[in-house]
Amino acid sequence: MDKLKTHYRSKSGQILVVLIIVLGLIGVGAWWLYSSRDAMAKEGREFGNEAIQRIVLQHDLAFFSSHLSPAARQENPPSMQQEFMSGLEKLGAPVSPPQVQGDIQFQSQFFEPRGNFIARVNYPARGAQISISISHPVGRWQIDSFSFFPDSAR
Repeated sequence: MDKLKTHYRSKSGQILVVLIIVLGLIGVGAWWLYSSRDAMAKEGREFGNEAIQRIVLQHDLAFFSSHLSPAARQENPPSMQQEFMSGLEKLGAPVSPPQVQGDIQFQSQFFEPRGNFIARVNYPARGAQISISISHPVGRWQIDSFSFFPDSAR
């Protein structure tokens, strides 16, 4: 009888230890997923702001073309990219830094981040609005689409 009680206690103790380990692993996995998601969202906001700053303020064609997604590159060949940058350069330097708004959303709970950013830019002769959509499919952030709408001349 004593042998049966001891055997039962050791089995329930082993089950308890395994249960604690499994719960710990689940907790660590959940923490990792949420912290990775937060880090990815922060990186996306930084990339969206940087992209608008480098396109609007610095007219950085190399940055722009190297960060276009394959589909955006196909829709906007190098000649269109150059034309877009030339149009920005013709407007001159902005009077004030662009006011960027936007955020990152995840297509699933933790994966497939996408962001939409809109900036209002005030040039000496007129205002304009630039909009970019970004994503992070594999390895790095990319610009999926962009649009630029200048206001009518003042």
